[in-house]
Amino acid sequence: MKYYSLNKQSPDVDFKEATIKGQAPDKGLYFPHTIPVHEKAFFDNIEQYSNEEIAFRLIQPYVAGTIADAALQNIVKETINFPIPLVPVNDRISSLELFHGPTLAFKDVGARFMSRCLGHFAHERSEKVVVLVATSGDTGGAVAHGFYDVPGVEVVILYPSGKVSSVQEKQLTTLGRNIHALEVTGTFDDCQQMVKQAFVDEELTKKIFLTSANSINVARWLPQQFYYVLAWKQWADKKNAPVISVPSGNFGNICAGLLAHISGLPVKHFIAACNANAVVPSYLANGDYQPKKAIATISNAMDVGNPSNFVRILELFHHKLGDLRTVLTGYSITDDETRAVLKEVYQQYKYLPDPHGAVGYLALQRYLQQHAGDKGMFLETAHPVKFYDVVEPVIGEAVPVPAAIQDQLKLTKQSTLIAPDYEALKEALLKKY
Repeated sequence: MKYYSLNKQSPDVDFKEATIKGQAPDKGLYFPHTIPVHEKAFFDNIEQYSNEEIAFRLIQPYVAGTIADAALQNIVKETINFPIPLVPVNDRISSLELFHGPTLAFKDVGARFMSRCLGHFAHERSEKVVVLVATSGDTGGAVAHGFYDVPGVEVVILYPSGKVSSVQEKQLTTLGRNIHALEVTGTFDDCQQMVKQAFVDEELTKKIFLTSANSINVARWLPQQFYYVLAWKQWADKKNAPVISVPSGNFGNICAGLLAHISGLPVKHFIAACNANAVVPSYLANGDYQPKKAIATISNAMDVGNPSNFVRILELFHHKLGDLRTVLTGYSITDDETRAVLKEVYQQYKYLPDPHGAVGYLALQRYLQQHAGDKGMFLETAHPVKFYDVVEPVIGEAVPVPAAIQDQLKLTKQSTLIAPDYEALKEALLKKY
């Protein structure tokens, strides 16, 4: 499989080079030359396959020629060695729980896959690899844990000061060793822009071997297809495909779902469930794409005003808005609505979503009100304990803390405060490496 830059000004590369480079030299995102289409029988008989077999079959065409099948099977096995259950909430809505990994967030899947791929490739190189990543919340912890103590790899994480939850901050700032956190006095968009600028700074990239672990990286983006197909495996009504509501910020997750659908996965419709950062819902409604400065909300991982991965969605649909609208609907949910539905779902169904899941639930509920015969699922992208400072005042109860993070919450934060200025980042990287 070859990958091309969406800016179309850089040479084609294979999966290995796309993973190592992260972003093309012309600043474009890498995109596969062909979309594999799986046989209908694969999806019709999905229950006959193990989770590892499903994931391997999905990802192998994208990786072919760069990682041997036996090694890839091991990578896949380690990537999804935790449950991804589909849990009924009521008679029309289910929750796909993506928070059973080590950092209690959906990004564990992509981060674990990418870290193991990069570790595999690092064995073939003599120089140290520096993974540079921006996070609006969950990416940081998932990348930190995924790459922790991987030989030959250093990780630098930029996050917006005061704009991630306290649990998220602990997960990305307390590991130490090869994990380094830069606390930026700005927004996620500032962090993301600084990272993008670093990759095209020739002076910097000549001295430091940089790669990215954001969802712009194909090794982070592509494996997110796994849980959409694993959800289909668990979907009871195979004669009626589900509507899938995806809490959306940088749009890598829902883009992976759309990619799986184009590859043959039965899905009735997709919903981009957004908070007040409604660039994509506005575009779907009026055809005008206008990136804006990010607005801070209680569903902070979706506080993205200029989603990087949306250009991949446009590419999937050949930049034809009419075709995209047949598959995707967008909703924007306010913080007050998020709190209200979170409380309602907990009281009425005894199911506790996190703020992002609550946005996904309400967007799905609104769509189903207009489509009486449909049923669906929302992606519960993080455990509610990661946002206990938001959730607990809403439900009036303490959120149980999973044993997996109890000890980490006691650790001391280790971060370096820097201004939202590229030169500050460049100086910090050159000083350290």
